[in-house]
Amino acid sequence: MRKSVFTVSALVFALALGGCSMAPTYERPASPVPQAWSTDSSQSGAEVGGLDWQAFITDAELRRLVGIALDNNRSLRQTLLDIQQARAQYRIQRADRVPGLSAGASGNRQRVPADLASEGVSDVTSSYQVGLSLPEYELDLFGRVKSLTDSALEQYLATEEAGRSAQIALVAEVSQAYLTYDGAQRRLELTHRTLASREDSFVLIEQRRAAGAATALDYQEALGLVEQSRAELERNQRQKQQAFNALVLLLGTQDAAKELPAVSRDELRLIQDIAPGTSSDLIERRPDILAAERRLKARNADIGAARAAFFPRISLTGSFGTSSAEMSGLFGGGSRSWSFVPNLSLPLFDAGRNSANLDLAEVRKDAAVAEYEGSIQTAFREVADALAATDTLRREEVARRALANTSAETLKLAKARYEGGVDSHLRYLDAQRSDFLNELALIETSTERQIALVDLFRALGGGWAHQPGSAAAAMSLDGSRWGTSDGPRSNPRQAGFEAGG
Repeated sequence: MRKSVFTVSALVFALALGGCSMAPTYERPASPVPQAWSTDSSQSGAEVGGLDWQAFITDAELRRLVGIALDNNRSLRQTLLDIQQARAQYRIQRADRVPGLSAGASGNRQRVPADLASEGVSDVTSSYQVGLSLPEYELDLFGRVKSLTDSALEQYLATEEAGRSAQIALVAEVSQAYLTYDGAQRRLELTHRTLASREDSFVLIEQRRAAGAATALDYQEALGLVEQSRAELERNQRQKQQAFNALVLLLGTQDAAKELPAVSRDELRLIQDIAPGTSSDLIERRPDILAAERRLKARNADIGAARAAFFPRISLTGSFGTSSAEMSGLFGGGSRSWSFVPNLSLPLFDAGRNSANLDLAEVRKDAAVAEYEGSIQTAFREVADALAATDTLRREEVARRALANTSAETLKLAKARYEGGVDSHLRYLDAQRSDFLNELALIETSTERQIALVDLFRALGGGWAHQPGSAAAAMSLDGSRWGTSDGPRSNPRQAGFEAGG
């Protein structure tokens, strides 16, 4: 009885020691970017930290398309499945920290020939056993198994952050594809109107030429404008179809894209002002930076496992049950049996394998630090570029709108002066060309500005909120459905090189 108590006490003591770790204490590397943005961008506007994509996108049709893409996009689906794989790998590694227990039954019956039997007479022997067994379990005295578990957890959480990044990227890509499609449709509608107007003017020129009031030059110039509009019409039609194809690929289904509005609508589809905040906000919010930090923590934990390999490793195996030479006597009095087998191994000579593994773990951590700092610098540059784009495009759009209004008024005056015989037909044609080109430029600038707003939303880490009933929501990324005892935002305890509790 006392031996059984000793065995249980040893297991409890082993589990208590399993919380120790030899991994270095983790410290987040200093941010390699300034705290403020170099642009003179206004800090007013919606805060990205409290703004999810449903609030950022004000257009109901675009929100519908984004929801469809989140349910059907194949690349996102593959990313979410990668998260499941990482979670399963973490659970496998975590299981090594808990002793296993298995039940089994066995029987053996054999004949021993006379020349092998001790009495010189052949005999038939039988043995039967039923009980519980403890598979080989490592006492994690120096935190090797714990460090490996922490590394697997951080890898899983890094994959989770990559999933969030993929979702935000998909929201942005669908939004930009839709805006590109809408811009092509606006240009196509403008070209249709321009072509109709130029064809009407061409008919009038033909009539005036027949009456001797217009020259052959006037006729050729009017015809040239018509052909220019027809060529522009085909170009815009091609761009619209290509934008449609890109949108279909992102949505993952062609049926949903067929429901796109037949004509453009003069409505704002996005929130027009976003406050960029500071670079420290970016580090705390942007998923790719968080994923890089998770990988850095995983490499930090790997160092703990490599350090622990220099120290003794103790493993336990054992069993408890009943044994008997007769099956009928398995559960009789005095049939109880047990075994307890501790094993100690200490590395004495390994040709430098453990030292090389520790060097490798430290180099990998240094590489992870460089990756983390690089991801911050890349994110900072993307935000700075997006801020510069939104600021300049906002001012450019105002200027191009004023230019378009001016060219429209110039066209009216040129038409009146031409019809009144004050100016030549050439000046009227120049006014037509300028007005058309300025209208096209305004549409393109407006589209570019809306796309730049989406770039800014994504670069700032964009808010993510689960779509009720969607596949993305079903594959919850907050860890609540995974049942992990550590939780997705836990920070595994880190200890110094000296073994501690």
